[in-house]
Amino acid sequence: MAWRSCSVLCRLTGGDPFLCSVRGGSRWPHSFQQRSGFRKASKKPEAKKPEDPVPAHTEPSEAAFQNRAPLQPPVTPQRPFGRLVRPFLFTVGFTGSSFGLAAIWQYESLKSRVQSYFDGLRADWLEKVQPQKRGDVRKEINQWWNSLSEGQKTVTGIIAANAVVFCCWRVPSLQRFMVRYFTSNPASKSLCSPMLLSTFSHFSFFHMAANMYVLWSFSTSAVSMLGREQFMAVYLSAGVISTFVSYVCKTATGRFSPSLGASGAIMTILAAVCTKMPEARLAIIFLPMFTFTAGNALKAIVAMDTAGLVLGWKFFDHAAHLGGALFGIWYILFGNDLIWKNREPFVKLWHELRTRSGGGGGPGGAV
Repeated sequence: MAWRSCSVLCRLTGGDPFLCSVRGGSRWPHSFQQRSGFRKASKKPEAKKPEDPVPAHTEPSEAAFQNRAPLQPPVTPQRPFGRLVRPFLFTVGFTGSSFGLAAIWQYESLKSRVQSYFDGLRADWLEKVQPQKRGDVRKEINQWWNSLSEGQKTVTGIIAANAVVFCCWRVPSLQRFMVRYFTSNPASKSLCSPMLLSTFSHFSFFHMAANMYVLWSFSTSAVSMLGREQFMAVYLSAGVISTFVSYVCKTATGRFSPSLGASGAIMTILAAVCTKMPEARLAIIFLPMFTFTAGNALKAIVAMDTAGLVLGWKFFDHAAHLGGALFGIWYILFGNDLIWKNREPFVKLWHELRTRSGGGGGPGGAV
């Protein structure tokens, strides 16, 4: 649910007017009108001539406009596609960096597992010899953590980051900062960093809870299918890519409005799982008795977002949803073979650099 327009945000800050563009015919708040320079000219009473009465609803003549102070020229909506160059380069660079760092992370993780194998055996032996007390809070937390799947452990950090950002929205002194950097808008002064930060941003608790529930539900299947390193690369890249698709659609239509939410990235994960396992059975949260296949669910979601984009629905950012879903489908069908399975030369380069710097010793040096 990446909400395209949050009318509440318009009352939170007096920043860039493009951040609170008109939605559904509503007018700007009075504070925005004053700061943008479009003040209503005061009318001076004119003495009526009894011999030449003027009708009440006639338009003023050209001479009346010439006698007034010169007004600013009417603002025409612009479509600055040139402003999308930096977001495009940021999307390409961030996506490449995400997968590169994920490959290094996987290499270091595997190396660390090999090196700590005997340390782990020793730790298990010590835990049996010296068991902890039953009422220890730390032990309870460890038991809860160990009961989670690998996917749930992976997304716990993402959920925690979203919760922290949600709390920041509740701080009045941070709201102007949050609107600028944690909402994405192609008409804003800040273009690149909000493409990533807005994917961790939710203003409504229900919005955040719904997104995090879907992410938690699909995390086990997605991480078991991709691995935690590749999953994180796909998730973070999907957030930026879906935001860029939203930028392009907003610039093309001239409907500049702020967007926030993790829906674009979550749509990528959902689409990836549904594409990989189309026969899996899914159900709606509040209607568990109705089940359907993952393939049919994906078709319905893509159809709904396509209709919303074509018909101009404004409640959700359908462009971001559709961009995330298409990226998830593409990655499972082609992207995994083109990107992740070709990471070996990069990992070898990293291994050589690490070995030359003296960090390749030990039992895991030949990983």
